[in-house]
Amino acid sequence: MKEKKTITQLARDLRKNQTASENLLWQNLRNRKLNGFKFNRQFPIVYGRNFDGTSLFFIADFYCHEKKLIIELDGKIHEFQKEYDKERDTILNKLGLSVIRIKNEELDKLSEVLGKIRNILSPNPSLEREGKIIVDNQG
Repeated sequence: MKEKKTITQLARDLRKNQTASENLLWQNLRNRKLNGFKFNRQFPIVYGRNFDGTSLFFIADFYCHEKKLIIELDGKIHEFQKEYDKERDTILNKLGLSVIRIKNEELDKLSEVLGKIRNILSPNPSLEREGKIIVDNQG
């Protein structure tokens, strides 16, 4: 019988096998390089339980706990799972988390991407009143 991996094991596997795009962005987020905020990569977020008691969870590409911000890098696969991503973002928003989605090809203009993230990290009263940020780069 095949052994089920734990959430932590799955996250570790993703960290060990990160994509080139994830590595590029990680090098600019790690060690508080971006505005002094701490980011984690491949960070598990539990949002509920199944009938058998197992956890329902997502693994965020990058997560800043202080700002409750998730950064998702979207490769080609995301073109075919827009509804899933939308539902996932809705669940995360209900948990009080904000989501920014960045297409891998946007990293060709890394300084612009980092600028977008900096703007979101900066205090902005109108966004804080809304309590949610979703940047839709799908289109």
